[in-house]
Amino acid sequence: MPVDEPQNARGRRTREALLSAARRLVEERGFESVTLAAVAESAGVSHRALYLHFHSRSDLLTTLYRHLGVTEDLVSSLARVWDSADAVSALSEWASHIARSHPRILAINRAIERARFTDPDAAALWDLTMRNWLKSCRRLAAWLDDEGSLSERWTVQSAADMLWTLMSWDVTERLVVSRRWSERRYAEMFGDLLLSTFTRKG
Repeated sequence: MPVDEPQNARGRRTREALLSAARRLVEERGFESVTLAAVAESAGVSHRALYLHFHSRSDLLTTLYRHLGVTEDLVSSLARVWDSADAVSALSEWASHIARSHPRILAINRAIERARFTDPDAAALWDLTMRNWLKSCRRLAAWLDDEGSLSERWTVQSAADMLWTLMSWDVTERLVVSRRWSERRYAEMFGDLLLSTFTRKG
């Protein structure tokens, strides 16, 4: 089980330094570079202090992954999807969510993706991500279907599968990194694609 959130300011600063160091190592040197010793050294923290916050490498990496939701504001970004007035608006907002959130976490997730075949911790985080993605895609497709907005070409399951596939990190990397699309262009064009593909109006 993860160690509880520190109650004092010094403990919170130490924990934040360790998480920042772990993220930096993943992004700059790859997933395999992350050991507890390397994280402690990078953060300027003793091994003893590290173990007060994290019991294991797996604990550290799982906490880091969840911490991204806070540091990159992913929770509130996704909440804008589910707070939409209707399913079609939610689908458009989904495109905006992907465009504003995926570029921020691209490097760390690419590192996890590369390491998942040989590193059990990376594999566990990858599987968690894929399950959460598919769960959200099914929810969105079901919402469209319930409101009669899902195109007759799709079932809830097939629409969810395709939405899930279109979330690929390849898509984000090619558009944002290789083709240098702005967040606004990514959101608008991806939104047009989703609306024209999945909705009856489209």
